This record gives sequence, C-alpha cells and structure tokens, in this order.
Amino acid sequence: MQPDPEWFSTWFDSPYYHLLYRNRDQQEAERFIDQLLLHLRAKPSSRLLDLACGKGRHAIYLSEQGYDVTGVDLSPQSIAHARQFAGEHLRFHVHDMRDPLPFGPFDFIFNLFTSFGYFLQETENVVALRSAAQALKPGGKLVIDFLNTERTVRELVAQEEKTVEGIPFDIRRHLDSDFIVKDIRFTDAQGQPQHYQERVRALSRESFEEYFGMAGLRLVEVLGNYQLGPFEPATSPRMIFILKK
Repeated sequence: MQPDPEWFSTWFDSPYYHLLYRNRDQQEAERFIDQLLLHLRAKPSSRLLDLACGKGRHAIYLSEQGYDVTGVDLSPQSIAHARQFAGEHLRFHVHDMRDPLPFGPFDFIFNLFTSFGYFLQETENVVALRSAAQALKPGGKLVIDFLNTERTVRELVAQEEKTVEGIPFDIRRHLDSDFIVKDIRFTDAQGQPQHYQERVRALSRESFEEYFGMAGLRLVEVLGNYQLGPFEPATSPRMIFILKK
C-alpha cells in the first residue's frame, strides 16, 4: 500500500484515530496550558487560536479559563464534534492551516502536541507558518509544540501492539527519508483489514529556525518539556518554540 501524501485528511477523520489515542493525558495537557498562559502573560482580553485543534479539547479548556478562542482543524468530523461546545467566546471552523486564515487577528496562536510537519512538500510548512504569522497581531506570539526529533529518532520503538475496546492495533515505526513513519494496522469491527500511516517530518531545530526566518517570525525561546524547562537537545522530550511577530 502506497502512503497517502495527505494521510492526515483521512486518518484524523477516522473513528479509529480517536479510539487509538483516547487515553491521552488531559490533566497533563491542562497543566501545560496553565503554565504556558502564565509564562506568556496572557491577558484576560487575549484572543487565542488553537491551530489544528482536533476535537477541541484544548480550545474548550482555554475558553473555560475566560479567553476568546477560535479552533480550526482540517477534519470535518472533529470540528462537527467540537461545535457542540461552541458559544459566544468559543467557535470552531474547518480549515487547512496552509490557507490564509479568514479569522483574527489573534494575540496568541497555539499549535500543540505535534500538529505540524505533516506535509509532503517542505515548502508547505513555510506556507502554513506564513498564514499563521499573518493572523497574529503585531507583537503577538505563536507557540509550536513539537517532538524532540533527535531524541525521538534515537529511541524509536520499532513495533508495539495495543488493544483498545477489543481491537488489536499493530503499530510499527521506521524512518523514511526525512519522515518518522508510523504504520497502524488492525481489523475493523466488520472484519476488514485496515492500514493507516502517520508521517511526521523529522525536523531539526535548525530546520525550524530556517522556516521561522522565511515566515518573518522571531524565535524568542525554546522550551524542552511540559513543565517549561529549558531545551536540552539530547534529553528533552519536546521542542516548544515561542515565536513573536
């Protein structure tokens, strides 16, 4: 089976994606967001964008903290789910991050939990960053939370099995050119074999910095974990970039 160059447009819309990742740690995510808001000195009047918001769990939490929040995602299914939580200060839209944002301007844009680096063409990453930059107010900040590629590649788990609601998922990881690839195989409820693939570009800090320069964004700092510790290339689990327009 050839990989789908736009794999994210089908896999993220699949109920099996949400099933496989349903146990993501919401408390950890909320603690991270709380610390991030303090660190950024977000004012109560700040307008926030959750870029690639999925089903909206982070956007909903941000809205509960009193902020005006917009969430956008490529997946119509995810946005349909998120819209049941929409209100006067919380709205959701189907949107491809490569396209100019018709919403905003925003004080802060959050791109959290490795929601970047999916595109087949490297130039598309820069296009996405430029669209985000254009949606920021002057002096506004963009936060990109990405895996620490150096450590991830070094510690890549080649194969694992995970059973969720009686469905055994066979998960295999490998490097393919510049991408970290995860092959996910399982038999669905109708007895049909399924194969999905995740492909995330193995971006180095230096690659990101080149992108940021081309998008007109200034790198303020790089954090290395959800406790906002400093980034250590060999050991940090994350690369969290704070960028300013």
